[in-house]
Amino acid sequence: MSDTLFNFLGIPEVDLTDAEAVILPVPFEETVSYGHGTSAGPNAIIEASQQVELYNVDLGNELQELIKITTVAPVTGDRSAMIEAAAKYVDKFLVTLGGEHSITPEVIKPFIKKYSDLSVLHIDAHTDMREEWEGSKNSHACAMRRVQDQGVTSIVQVGIRNTAKEEQQYLNKDNIFWGSKFDLDKILSKLSHNVYLSFDVDGLDAAVMPATGTPEPGGLSYDQAIEIIKTVAKEKNIVAADFMELAPIKNFPAYDFLVAKLIYELLSSKVKKTN
Repeated sequence: MSDTLFNFLGIPEVDLTDAEAVILPVPFEETVSYGHGTSAGPNAIIEASQQVELYNVDLGNELQELIKITTVAPVTGDRSAMIEAAAKYVDKFLVTLGGEHSITPEVIKPFIKKYSDLSVLHIDAHTDMREEWEGSKNSHACAMRRVQDQGVTSIVQVGIRNTAKEEQQYLNKDNIFWGSKFDLDKILSKLSHNVYLSFDVDGLDAAVMPATGTPEPGGLSYDQAIEIIKTVAKEKNIVAADFMELAPIKNFPAYDFLVAKLIYELLSSKVKKTN
């Protein structure tokens, strides 16, 4: 993109060939079943990110001086366009901004192909393992089931507070950490070396994150989410990530900023591991 105002963190454009991290907006909303507005999530995150201070105390420098980040044009079109876009950046650190959670099974495909041992760290209020929902197998409520269909055997689910009876046959209950209770050592033991992070913002407690279509009480705090991200980034190789289901609240950007800060901390954690 030539318009620096659109760039994540408001930093100058980096040539794509030089970029180490790519921010991919996917303003896709098709199957949401309660609250609406996730299509506005990517722009809201990028706009809010421009208010994040770039200097990282732990790293002793501004983030863009330590990792080359570029923001690419939003994906438009159908699900095949999402796969095509993600495949272009499979050798970068890709962070996808949604949009509804049904985006994840599409943008993860190139990474499943590249990493035979890929596991998924799924932060969410819901298990998302329905075979279909409201007549669609591509519903946001089926996101992890569709990932599972692609051969991913290790999906570690954190922050879960809501699951349906019909999902139970597809769940590995030893890999589920309910509500705000989790054990970092156990999470790490269940993940493979290469990890894809899928972060549905309703994994956070509804008091922390009401700006989402399906808010649930009893979830993670911001500090808990940061602890999980930093620990997994340190001990494993997070190859890509997505942040889904933000439905911005008009004239109240605090929640947009929260998601932007989560991504900033994830990128900082990637830098810290390599230094």
